Amino acid sequence: MSGFSPTGLSPKEIAAVNRICSKHGLKPEEYEEIVQRLGRHPNKAELGMFGVMWSEHCCYKNSRPLLKQFPTTGDRILVGPGENAGVVDLGDGLQLAFKIESHNHPSAIEPFQGAATGVGGILRDIFTMGARPIAILNSLRFGSLADARTRRLFTGVVEGIAHYGNCVGVPTVGGEVYFDPAYSGNPLVNVMALGLMETPEIVKSGAFGIGNPVLYVGSTTGKDGMGGASFASTELTDQSMDDRPAVQVGDPFLEKSLIEACLEAFKTDAVVAAQDMGAAGITCSTSEMAAKGGVGIELDLDLIPAREFDMVPYEYLLSESQERMLFVAYQGREQELIEIFHRWGLHAVVAGTVIEEPIVRILHNNQVAAEIPATALADNTPIYHRELLAQPPEYAAQAWEWTSQSLPVCTNAGIEIADRRPSWNDILLQLLDSPTIASKRWVYRQYDHQVQNNTVILPGDADATVIRLRPVMEEGVTDKADSSTPSKQPTTNNQQLKGIAATVDCNSRYVYLDPYEGAKTVVAEAARNLSCVGAEPLAVTDNLNFGSPEKPIGYWQLASACQGVADACREMATPVTGGNVSLYNETLDTAGNPQPIYPTPVIGMVGLIPDLTKTGTQGWQATGDVIYLLGLPITTATPQVSLGGSEYLVTIHGLVTGKPPIVDFELERRLQAVTRESIRQGWVNSAHDCAEGGLAVALAESCIAGKLGAQINLGVTSESLALRWDELLFGESASRILVSVNPEQQASWEAYLDEQLQGYWQQLGVVTEENADLQVLTGDNLALIEVKISQMCEYWENAIARRLSV
Repeated sequence: MSGFSPTGLSPKEIAAVNRICSKHGLKPEEYEEIVQRLGRHPNKAELGMFGVMWSEHCCYKNSRPLLKQFPTTGDRILVGPGENAGVVDLGDGLQLAFKIESHNHPSAIEPFQGAATGVGGILRDIFTMGARPIAILNSLRFGSLADARTRRLFTGVVEGIAHYGNCVGVPTVGGEVYFDPAYSGNPLVNVMALGLMETPEIVKSGAFGIGNPVLYVGSTTGKDGMGGASFASTELTDQSMDDRPAVQVGDPFLEKSLIEACLEAFKTDAVVAAQDMGAAGITCSTSEMAAKGGVGIELDLDLIPAREFDMVPYEYLLSESQERMLFVAYQGREQELIEIFHRWGLHAVVAGTVIEEPIVRILHNNQVAAEIPATALADNTPIYHRELLAQPPEYAAQAWEWTSQSLPVCTNAGIEIADRRPSWNDILLQLLDSPTIASKRWVYRQYDHQVQNNTVILPGDADATVIRLRPVMEEGVTDKADSSTPSKQPTTNNQQLKGIAATVDCNSRYVYLDPYEGAKTVVAEAARNLSCVGAEPLAVTDNLNFGSPEKPIGYWQLASACQGVADACREMATPVTGGNVSLYNETLDTAGNPQPIYPTPVIGMVGLIPDLTKTGTQGWQATGDVIYLLGLPITTATPQVSLGGSEYLVTIHGLVTGKPPIVDFELERRLQAVTRESIRQGWVNSAHDCAEGGLAVALAESCIAGKLGAQINLGVTSESLALRWDELLFGESASRILVSVNPEQQASWEAYLDEQLQGYWQQLGVVTEENADLQVLTGDNLALIEVKISQMCEYWENAIARRLSV
């Protein structure tokens, strides 16, 4: 349809309706559907409610059919998709809530508040379930740091995350940061949070009990964040700065009080259901709670605490003011809850009632301001089944034809590039200086990553973060992290102290070049990172960041990547417990041409460490330890090892092309199982995934982390080499882990490898003394790489700070 054109309206009225639809992010045919469902034209408030609830951000109208293929059940899954967060069973009475969310568009407009409120929002998803937040991770994407605007966005986002997390008292313990021109106009800010259940029962969001009171609790409602959900479902343009009112403003100190008040309230058993007022605010919380419970909610806006006194129903309903919740309480117990929130200095009022008729009825000035069936807003929303390209698009087909033979000639001494002949030492240092590979210390030093005193492995020390799980209390709840709060002694029953490991991962260049295989690689790498710290991968939360699904290429990328995530999660037995979809991540240039980001399906994964005394880190631990490569041998010339999509190819040659590596899941499972068991047996002193930059960068990172050198002999010569030297050194692959082993354990270790991983391991060398060199030799003892640790540290540690000082 080109526009709304029913009989009975004049051309002028039709044009006005089409303008209104555009303003609210609705298609003309969707407006017709609204009219049919209501049996009348909606008023302004109702149109606003439909606009936010029928946005992609809220109803997933383009992605929901694709999400249905994700595996969502498993032995440890207690809560899957559909609630505020997923919950998994950790055993011994411990339950973990976790989820990831995006705040991309707000951060592009106002980076500090956009990122800060992204943290606040994901924390509310966690404690709404009855869990105390224990950790935050983030996955960030920016353009080139050579661009002044990118530097402003980058520093603002990091400052916003640090401000909110540090003030609210939840440690930011890990994450990833990538830099690529594809994100210049549209940065990505994805935040993941974890929480440990404190309530005897998991708190759900479905309302029930006709006549039960509906409570509004938390902060006041203002005009900030107006229509943020709709704003998040459109492309960014040169006029997007005008949408600053759609960016929320957060108060982390108020959120800290809200955490404590909510957890205290949940323990009274007076709460029927709870819902965070996140995207779409009052509209979303009332409609979703009603629809999930098969009931209705009547809410009186005159009772809502407001910070501005000229607000109309449209503004109340679309406001995304932060730190607000909606509760349904058992009748007669509302005052008990109100007193808890007042004691914490928060607003709490009875603002509505659960009604039998399954509608959302909004009152204002003693009149009905809006009345809509709850399911029409919450779950019976438009769904678009789009046609998938029969063949890969031209850009992908061309990229897949590329081979490494088109690169300049290289030898064991280096490579010929134009009028330069850089050595492999030069290439390694240049890669370590790449902001994507380089140390993120400038970022994580701004985060309080040790508050709550449960962080076992600090940022930068390993492939995943590790958090201590405090034992279960005698009453059946967990010990509070706030050491200033008196608590009873925990009952340990001689249990080993457990830990939880978490990671966020996505190589978006892989996904751009091959969405299906690239997405599978993302899941495999997330699991591999957990295995490198000794954790058994349990479950996944995903954040799907893509361009417009209305464009054939954009939908092909989304659909193919979703299939890859689904297949990989089945292969790794890591069900998806929920997540977030962020589409329309495109920037319209001044000519109106859309510039999409790389498809970026970020995978947040959690894993269980049964014994916290047995974990792995990435740095060498002791001089004389023997270094091994587990997984694909370095001489392997297969599709599982590739320069396609590699950091080497883009950094050194300026190319984004080729076929990214393909995962062999049978090998991947064996490799990870061997790594976990070896850490638990005490054989392995360090473990590090070979990822961006390949084997050479992984060796350098282990040297830098441990401040110890390494002498490596690859065992191949120019005559016996089946690959190019750059493929061997910097080619990327799945299913490779670099480990170091105490020589006293070598015999039993190698016997175990022959039994479990025969043909897929090799001894590479030995750890040398402190601050020595990284020396990589050929089989006939010719030096490929020989670089001092101090020199590698200079490039790796200062790459980001140096670019920010421009």
